[in-house]
Amino acid sequence: MARVTRKLQVTVPKAIADQFGIRPGDEVEIVPGEGSLRIVLPIEATRYGIEDRLRLFDLATQRQRDREKGQSRPTSAPTRGWRREDLYTRGLPD
Repeated sequence: MARVTRKLQVTVPKAIADQFGIRPGDEVEIVPGEGSLRIVLPIEATRYGIEDRLRLFDLATQRQRDREKGQSRPTSAPTRGWRREDLYTRGLPD
């Protein structure tokens, strides 16, 4: 039997995880039913094949690059009013 934590997390028992091939980081889908919950395994939960996921990743990467083109980047570090060397001498007698 599994226990629900304060953060509403449930730990899958190791024997069951091993039996069904569930690994850390896998995403599972929880589907509500009448008086029950169904956990859809990672293989079943995958809506896109590897080719589709790679294509979507490439599209997202290109969108990010397009957004970055329109942004200006700072050419120099902001001034702070003090230098790094000041940190080593601050508070010491002159």
